[in-house]
Amino acid sequence: MLQPLSVAAGKFALKRKSLEKEVCPIARSLDQIGDWWTLLIIRNALHGAKRFGEFQKDLGVSKSMLAERLRRMVDDGLLEQHTDPSRSAYSEYYLTEKGRRLWMVLVAIRQWGEAHLFEDGEPMQVMQDRKDGAAIQRLAVIAADGRVLDQSDTEIRIGAASGDPRRN
Repeated sequence: MLQPLSVAAGKFALKRKSLEKEVCPIARSLDQIGDWWTLLIIRNALHGAKRFGEFQKDLGVSKSMLAERLRRMVDDGLLEQHTDPSRSAYSEYYLTEKGRRLWMVLVAIRQWGEAHLFEDGEPMQVMQDRKDGAAIQRLAVIAADGRVLDQSDTEIRIGAASGDPRRN
């Protein structure tokens, strides 16, 4: 959520409200990965990008914005920064387990975009199974007993976090 900082000449300067203490996991997630640069950096890292210049060239983001975003992603534990052994003046960025687990989030966003943001026949990138080139099945929420769940089959309650990153 954005909060006004001041009013000058009829313009608002906005400051983003932190969501890090919210009880909603979606709010906390958006606090850390809710800007588009973070998810696009994760996407590129999943596709093999490692160096600052690779991210900057593909994304077209300003160098200062990219440097700030990469630093924050390292601080948040999404990326690890390593000095390139062959060129000590350069760093490489590697996804942590926490960062790699965002792959499923990106697949969900991709599938939503495929279904809702392209006209019939319009070109788009397509995700396929590397083994046989087959289309990827749509993601689904599966109950413990194997049933495919719809939103109306679920509810939100307050519970306690287990602290186990492998739980889902």
